Amino acid sequence: MTHDRLKLDDVLAAAERAAPVESIDVVAANLQERFGAVAVSFLFVDMVGRLVVRINEETASQQDRGAEQISLIGSVYEQVLRTQQPTHVPDEEYGQRVIAPVTNRGDTIGLLELTLPRITEDVLEQIGQAAHALAYIIVTDRRFTDLYLWSQRTTRVSLAAEIQHQLLPSATCCEAAQFVLAAGMVSADTIGGDTYDYTLDYGTLHLSITDAMGHDVGSALLATLLVNASRGARRAGCDLAEQARRTHRALLDHGQGGLATGQLLRIALDGSKMQLVNAGHPWPLRLRDGEVEEVPLDIDPPFGFPFTVDHRVQNLDLRPGDRLVLYTDGMRERQAEKVDLIALIRDTNAQHPREVVRTLTGAVTDACQGHLADDAGILCLDWHGPSRDGYRTYPADK
Repeated sequence: MTHDRLKLDDVLAAAERAAPVESIDVVAANLQERFGAVAVSFLFVDMVGRLVVRINEETASQQDRGAEQISLIGSVYEQVLRTQQPTHVPDEEYGQRVIAPVTNRGDTIGLLELTLPRITEDVLEQIGQAAHALAYIIVTDRRFTDLYLWSQRTTRVSLAAEIQHQLLPSATCCEAAQFVLAAGMVSADTIGGDTYDYTLDYGTLHLSITDAMGHDVGSALLATLLVNASRGARRAGCDLAEQARRTHRALLDHGQGGLATGQLLRIALDGSKMQLVNAGHPWPLRLRDGEVEEVPLDIDPPFGFPFTVDHRVQNLDLRPGDRLVLYTDGMRERQAEKVDLIALIRDTNAQHPREVVRTLTGAVTDACQGHLADDAGILCLDWHGPSRDGYRTYPADK
């Protein structure tokens, strides 16, 4: 057993030489060799965000659904995901159990867990580095295997939900100098008509949130038209008005009478221009100086409305330090109406957007006793601004 500094280039090179399904084994072997680690495993956060699923060499090779599932609520795993700090707890048999977050640009992929005979601050730091390297390895290797997808599935996934998840960005969180963005979907294992989307180019953050009418496969197919028309226009370099026009046209031509509400946003990273199209969608909520209020917008007809529509491009008032929450109406329908979104956004003022999303989606799920009448999407954006004057810190919740 050696304690020399972790050589990340060696770990990355070994992972690249191995098959994509063996990434976790490569990192585990490195930690075993360096620190005498035992019982090394990786824990994925499941699709619904309430369980972690343990993957080790045995369960990965079997590729069955017998992997251990552990509730996140109130666990040490929840603490590590929330604080993004490695921690250790006593292990009666082997010494100390270390748990480190596996996160890429704020997107919590899961947790690395291992047991050591003893630990030091230096060892804890190196394990944190290994977990960070593992995040990059998994982000790369999951393009080539379903291993990481089936590991997240703790409930049956319907065809509609399968279609829906393929429409969503692969990462639910993104951190950059000018902003932090997090997203979530309630009832993620069923139905399938709500979507969110985001992407960055050199000077602009592009966002959208949409809600296709109907339920099940029909709404998922409508959402497919909606998202891909929007992305196609965006990738062709169209301005926001043309992006909205092409999205609307796609539903008119191919949507078989289907409608979808939505908002398309473009935020210049230098703060010079912030614009929005509102196609019949609920107004966003904005947290500014500790107070939450709706952002009043002009309302244009939904995409697919069977008449000529020129969706207006509106200016968005967003200042450094603001938090903007976009959501679909599933967050406020039926039993979900009991959830006070404004109070929850105000009370989570100091939390990372990732935790805000988790709090809000959890509250809606609980209010509906786990059985929502409709799915619901949410985007939470913290705008720091180009100079980061409005940069907010997220104190670790010990």
